[in-house]
Amino acid sequence: MLAADRRGEADAALRLSVHDLACRRSGRLVFAGLGFDLGPGDALLVTGRNGAGKSTLLAILAGRLRAAAGRVVLSGAGEATLPERLHWIAHRDGLKTALSARENLAFAAAMLGEARLASRDALERVGLPHVADMPVAYLSAGQRRRVALARLLVAHRPIWLLDEPTSALDAASQQMLYDLMREHRAAGGIIIAATHLPLPLDDAQSLAIAAPQPGAGAQGASAPQDWDDWEIGDVSGASAGGRAAP
Repeated sequence: MLAADRRGEADAALRLSVHDLACRRSGRLVFAGLGFDLGPGDALLVTGRNGAGKSTLLAILAGRLRAAAGRVVLSGAGEATLPERLHWIAHRDGLKTALSARENLAFAAAMLGEARLASRDALERVGLPHVADMPVAYLSAGQRRRVALARLLVAHRPIWLLDEPTSALDAASQQMLYDLMREHRAAGGIIIAATHLPLPLDDAQSLAIAAPQPGAGAQGASAPQDWDDWEIGDVSGASAGGRAAP
């Protein structure tokens, strides 16, 4: 059996469920009561005003920030943790500017494991074969964004967290991204995208993060300052509203 086939079978039972998630920042409740349930091929569009917590939600899922309350449950992944099964393309590109595009992707592939495409093949796919050996510092904002998106292709991860994925992309590059997202979902992958702009993801669920109601609290936090969303740690606690809509 091919490695790609084994991956597909392993990911077929993957499910990500979020229940009553809440976060605080510097003692301020950013959001509370967020929840959704995603399986193979599903997509979720996360919207909201600036500062609503869209990027924070993705960072919590990626294991970089700590929630004040709620549960994040990954099933069907065996012993793997959620961060080990996802790609996180943040609002910032996260590239080492002194390294070439190819070197950045080679580094990502070595760190992530589960090799998929070679660096040059991934750059070909995002339309940048000609900048493979050019330091990222010399690339335009749109080119750097495409190099960041090429990380999705050098290592296999079934869950994609995308923060404003179309940022700095021209129309042709946006179409390239849409094709990648459709292919990922067709192969059973899951996508969670925080965005201000519409994304053509058929049958995607939507989650609009609104300001918490006055007096709302996040249960499971012993005091307002005890849990801050910039702490690194696992998501745990009791129930903390926003609910994903089909």
